[in-house]
Amino acid sequence: MDSNLVRRVGFAVVAIPLALAIIWYGGLPLAFLLSLAGTLGARELFDLAGRQGVHPARTLGLVSAAAVAPITYAALVAPDVRELVLASWPYLVAVWIIVLLSWALVARPPAEKPLEAVSVTLLAVVYTAALPAFLLGIRHLSHPGRSWAGAWLVFFPLVVTWVCDTAAMFGGRAMGGAKLAPAISPGKTRSGAVSGIVGGLLVAPIFGTMVFPRVGLEVPLWQLLLLAGVLSVVGQIGDLAESLLKREAGVKDSSRLIPGHGGVLDRFDSLYFVIPTAAAMYRLFGVI
Repeated sequence: MDSNLVRRVGFAVVAIPLALAIIWYGGLPLAFLLSLAGTLGARELFDLAGRQGVHPARTLGLVSAAAVAPITYAALVAPDVRELVLASWPYLVAVWIIVLLSWALVARPPAEKPLEAVSVTLLAVVYTAALPAFLLGIRHLSHPGRSWAGAWLVFFPLVVTWVCDTAAMFGGRAMGGAKLAPAISPGKTRSGAVSGIVGGLLVAPIFGTMVFPRVGLEVPLWQLLLLAGVLSVVGQIGDLAESLLKREAGVKDSSRLIPGHGGVLDRFDSLYFVIPTAAAMYRLFGVI
């Protein structure tokens, strides 16, 4: 067996049950897991930028990325915090941007690409921390900690994404054909993309008939099919978006943090787009 595959399987055997347990438990452990992922993802994005001679506000960006998930969780579960956040967030964002631009004024003269430094710092916080924080809304807007209903609402987009990725890989290898985006990700094919969407759609009836009813969730099949189809498309776009950033930096993986899997950006690439999309559609359908 390929050594890289062995590392991937070994990591998955440990990481997947732990992640599922944290999602079921919810609360602060889940918020801190997302905080850690956001911080590590921001660091990887800063490293990619550094390869292009762009040096963001690393400390400000990492601290901000780490803070997003805990603040989001507190706003969801504590009414006083929620009122404070709703009233003050525009001012806090304004102050944060002023601080960032003031840092650039002092630390990044024109020759050191201040525009790029500021832009990457902002992107890192939004992309690697704010987008995944929507998972807390899926988990806790309608369900408390240690809830299987809340956990399965999170599992559904995760499983759709995993099945879509797997089906796209095997479908693309089996059928080949025209490349999907050769300048960005030469290995991906249009047949693989279609296979991924079909695979994602197959998840919907399983959840609709065997999973959701058992935990008290009644979601019409047509909504699950629409959700799975949209997530399968959006997830593949998210994958390509992250590949675009790596392609510019000239690297295959965002880091070597996870054995056999690359970095946090490599693992979350699809989910950065999938999680907020799932949260928005759940909200639209009245699921959360």
